[in-house]
Amino acid sequence: MMTIPSESRGLADHGWLKSRHTFSFAEYYDPKRMGFGALRVINDDFVAAGKGFGTHPHRDMEIISIPLSGTLKHRDSEGNAAKIVKGEVQIMSAGTGIFHSEHNASDTDEVRFLQIWVMPKKLGIKPRYDQKTYELKDNELTLVVSPTGTGSAVGINQDAYFSLGKLSDGKTVSYDVNHAGNGVFVFVLTGTVTVNGKELKSRDALGISDTTKLSLVASENAEVLLMEVPMIDMHG
Repeated sequence: MMTIPSESRGLADHGWLKSRHTFSFAEYYDPKRMGFGALRVINDDFVAAGKGFGTHPHRDMEIISIPLSGTLKHRDSEGNAAKIVKGEVQIMSAGTGIFHSEHNASDTDEVRFLQIWVMPKKLGIKPRYDQKTYELKDNELTLVVSPTGTGSAVGINQDAYFSLGKLSDGKTVSYDVNHAGNGVFVFVLTGTVTVNGKELKSRDALGISDTTKLSLVASENAEVLLMEVPMIDMHG
């Protein structure tokens, strides 16, 4: 079991960009926080109005963006140009190589989003981009990332499943692991949730790799993100 309290995350402040790093990233390094299975990066990003990440390359990585507020503008070398807002999820399979930029589409409002990297199942695939809209229902989990990319879920080049949930105070939801041997990393967006007996507050995280079922109990209104990934050895 891996527990990462919100306040213990790495911090980067570049003025235009403020980011909290759940795992080692850029100048933040903790040898005990190199990822969780195939899950390599969770960055909680704030981007100032009119600012953003300039064009830069990636290769052989699955990159998911989940806006929490504001509007994010995407462009890439495959000719994709799009804007995404809260209620949408974006994925980019970098594959053989792709250049992209992510900017705040507003000149007045900050944008906040989660940037998540997952190690791919297959290397050297053709670069790919997708985005979809999802709708959360009270006290249910909604699949937003899956290997097949059906329904409101975008497809990912990995045996990984991401689900978002909105829980009311006192309510319980359960989660069944899709693939034997996968682990689940729970990231609390807002509120307080007890996961398999462990209490988590806003921006706390918990990784569990030795169970087939999770029980989530909200002790106040909450939103959560569950990331189920293979427990691969990233250093092997």
